[in-house]
Amino acid sequence: MLGVVALLLLLWLALVVVGLVVKGLVWLVVIGAVLFVATAAFGWLRRNARV
Repeated sequence: MLGVVALLLLLWLALVVVGLVVKGLVWLVVIGAVLFVATAAFGWLRRNARV
């Protein structure tokens, strides 16, 4: 499970970087950032639930 969350975090981070590099893709930065935060929160909550 942790591997899937890490993979998704890398994917969302890549979307943010592409959105920052390519002009006019500010919406991609916003979507990538929101998905990154949501995935990180989900992973953090699942990790704490095991303890």
